Amino acid sequence: MRAKSTAAVALLALVSTGIGCGTLFNAKKKTIMFSTEPSGANILIDGNRVGATPYQMELENGKNYTVTFRLDGHQDVSCMIGNTVGAGWVILDILGGVLPIVIDAVTGDWQSLDKSVCTATLAPNPVGSPGGGI
Repeated sequence: MRAKSTAAVALLALVSTGIGCGTLFNAKKKTIMFSTEPSGANILIDGNRVGATPYQMELENGKNYTVTFRLDGHQDVSCMIGNTVGAGWVILDILGGVLPIVIDAVTGDWQSLDKSVCTATLAPNPVGSPGGGI
């Protein structure tokens, strides 16, 4: 019973303040773990080197990322990180009225990155082909 009354108070607070659920509760960033086999590959996010595997970092929600793993003597491998719209945020905003829907839709706070792990197995380059260094 106490959980129902707490949820009702939270919903009432959202409606009265006019703030969307995603804006209040959805994290602005998500931690992503990068790993490769073999390890030690350079990680390029949208063409910019950020580190080497294994590696962990936070990326902003609401953006799409192209991750490229590059290691000398191996073929490059890419991993795409996109966004999804959290249905739970949308449903809660609908219950809260029009203003929370507009706020979360405009700010993009409904969105979250679609994965938390980006991994790859790097195949050796065929004999006689150039390496994949930076």
